[in-house]
Amino acid sequence: MIPHNQIFAAPMAGISDLPFRTIIRDFAPGLPCVTEMISCHSLVGRHKNCLRNFENYGAEGNVGAQIFGAVPDLMADAAKILADAGATWIDINMGCPVPKVATRANAGAFLMRDHALAGKIINAVVRAVNIPVSIKTRLGWDADNMDWDDLIRVAADNGAAWAVLHGRTRAAGYTGVAVHPEIKDMPIPIIANGDLKARADFDSVLSVGYAGAMIGRAMLGRPWIFGEILGTGNAPENIGRVALRHLDLMVEYYGARTAVPMFRKHLAWYSTGLPNSAEFRIKINGITDADEIRNEILQFWGCA
Repeated sequence: MIPHNQIFAAPMAGISDLPFRTIIRDFAPGLPCVTEMISCHSLVGRHKNCLRNFENYGAEGNVGAQIFGAVPDLMADAAKILADAGATWIDINMGCPVPKVATRANAGAFLMRDHALAGKIINAVVRAVNIPVSIKTRLGWDADNMDWDDLIRVAADNGAAWAVLHGRTRAAGYTGVAVHPEIKDMPIPIIANGDLKARADFDSVLSVGYAGAMIGRAMLGRPWIFGEILGTGNAPENIGRVALRHLDLMVEYYGARTAVPMFRKHLAWYSTGLPNSAEFRIKINGITDADEIRNEILQFWGCA
C-alpha cells in the first residue's frame, strides 16, 4: 500500500521516458514515476518500433508501468510482461481523452462509460501479477456524467490498490481549472492529479482527503519540482547542466537522429521565462545535430 503524503511523477505521452525519469530522480531519488502509457497490443506483439516494449525496470527503482487497452486477456498478458521486466506496480489508464484511445480503441477514458468492462480488465490484471495494480481516471466522461466514485469502487472491488483521479472530465481534456472533490468513505486511497504546481497545492489536496499527489505538466522544464515540494532540494544553479545531461541521456537511449528533434521541446520548457529565450527557441527549432544543439545550450546558459 502507498504511504500517506506520497508524491508521484505522472505518465505523460512523449515525456515520461527513461531519460526524463532519470533526470527527475537526480533531484528526488526513489521518487515513484510512471511510464508513458503502453499499448497492450504493441507490448504483447513486441512491436520493434517502440522501445518501451523492451525496457527492463529492475535497475531503475520505483516505477509503475502504465498500460491501456480494452481486451482483458491482452491487458493481463501485458501486465505479466511488465511485472517480469521489474515494474514495481501496474497502472491501468482509464482517463486518456485522446480520440484514438478513448473513442476509436474503446480504451482509456472510454472505460469510464463501461464500468463492467473496466472491472473485467482490472480483475484480469490483478489476477495476472503479484505486484499492486492501480488505475488512473478522471471525474467522468463529461459534466453530466461525473461518476468517478462509482468507477473507483468498481476498481476496489476488483482488487485495485489505489486510484489516481485527474480533476477534469474527458470532455474538458486539459482545459479549464482542475477540480479536486473532497474524498470521503472511499475503499482505497486516491491520489490527486491536475494543476498541482507547488507545496501549497500538495497540502491543499491532502487536507480534503487525498492520500497524495501526482505532478504532471508542472514538471515540464522543472524536473526539480519534486525536491522543492518535498523540501529535499531546490532548483539547480545552472539549468544548462541539467539540459546537457538530459540531452546525453536521450542520445544514449534513442540515438542522436531521433533524440535531438525530440529534445527540442524540453529545451523550450527549460528556457521558458529566461532572457532571450524566444530567440533561443527559434534558433534550436531547426537543429538536428547533437553537437550543434549542445553548443547552443553551452552558449545560452554559459555552462561548461
